[in-house]
Amino acid sequence: MTTPEVAADPTPDGRPTLPRRAAVIFVFITVALDMIALGVIAPVFVPLVEGFLHGDVQRTAFVVGVFGTVFALMQFVWAPLFGVLSDRFGRRPVIVLSNIGMALDYMVMALAPGLSWLLIGRVISGVTSATATAAGAYISDVTPPQERARAFGLIGSAFGLGFVLGPAIGGLCGQFDPRLPFWVAGGLSLLNGVYGAFVLPESLAREHRAVRFLWAKANPLGSLRLLRSHPELSAVATTTFLSTMAGMVMQSTWVLYVTYRFGWGPGATGVSLAVIGVTSSVAQVAVIGPYVKRFGERSALFSGIAFGTLALAICGLAPNGWLFGIGILPLCLWGLAPAAGQAMMSRRVPPQEQGELQGAIGSIRGLSALFGPLIYTTAFAIGVARGVPGAAWFLGAVILCAAVLPVLREHRDEEEPAAAGAA
Repeated sequence: MTTPEVAADPTPDGRPTLPRRAAVIFVFITVALDMIALGVIAPVFVPLVEGFLHGDVQRTAFVVGVFGTVFALMQFVWAPLFGVLSDRFGRRPVIVLSNIGMALDYMVMALAPGLSWLLIGRVISGVTSATATAAGAYISDVTPPQERARAFGLIGSAFGLGFVLGPAIGGLCGQFDPRLPFWVAGGLSLLNGVYGAFVLPESLAREHRAVRFLWAKANPLGSLRLLRSHPELSAVATTTFLSTMAGMVMQSTWVLYVTYRFGWGPGATGVSLAVIGVTSSVAQVAVIGPYVKRFGERSALFSGIAFGTLALAICGLAPNGWLFGIGILPLCLWGLAPAAGQAMMSRRVPPQEQGELQGAIGSIRGLSALFGPLIYTTAFAIGVARGVPGAAWFLGAVILCAAVLPVLREHRDEEEPAAAGAA
């Protein structure tokens, strides 16, 4: 089967001159299906582990924590490998194979007779969760630099969509059979792989691919060397790491915090998570593109960090659920920062290294997921003991403020918005 490629009128450096909207939509659907598949198992994973442990809550909490750490560790280790593979062989094969691998993995977990099989399944799912790496490189291939922040924001909204729809579907299916969501997730991943095989065009032309595969680049330490190749690249990468680390406070303590401080039950907690998912998706689709076009990527990066810091402070100080809900509004605009930062970094590498770059970014995020939960749950526990239940959120705000420092000394990006140039 021949591989279709995205048509484009090349610029001197071989990049497309116009954004390929259809290709971006293809990647959006691919990422959305992948995130829905991951989210589908969320409502039933803990009860399934608890069933294997005969209702032992403490052991269940420990095992779930270990599983989460293993998943993050696999992403940290394997994201650079898939990024370099996509530079050498194209984005499409990586997307297709990773999704087929995830489909088989979910089916194994659906049939798992015990914890050992379930752990093997989480290891494999961490390895095959390479879609985000290949998708980021794909976006860089088909989108001109001035449009990348908007495109990355669109992909970010796909994560939010999956964050909302996945658990809802999983909760509904789990009412019939706790293993049914795994079959649904496997089916979605398989559908995603078939979709990529027959519909998704290849974005990286053969003449722009890496000449050979280098193991020296296909590991976390090797990929991080790329981030040190340019001062601004290194600075924005450090900012991305700190911003991602700050964001782990929501994944780690959201349910703990709203349950303890506001007395919310599962229903209210689920609604709050759905609200943040929907509003974040809308904000990333509707705000990022116009904002970056008007003010530039650097301003968008600073603004996103400022909104995020304000939101974390409000959420940590909120004495009631209503004020906590107000904090969700600036929280949604935090998405300006990662989209702008990713676009800024993509300017600094050639087409044949975009996959390596996205793999390095994946390693940074995996490293945050590896250490973030332990840091914030510990901060939450200490804060509760000392009468400061918002301590974890305040710590996140401090880390996010520190994220500004690496990019303060760097020069402004050469690519300024057209409106600013005209002015």
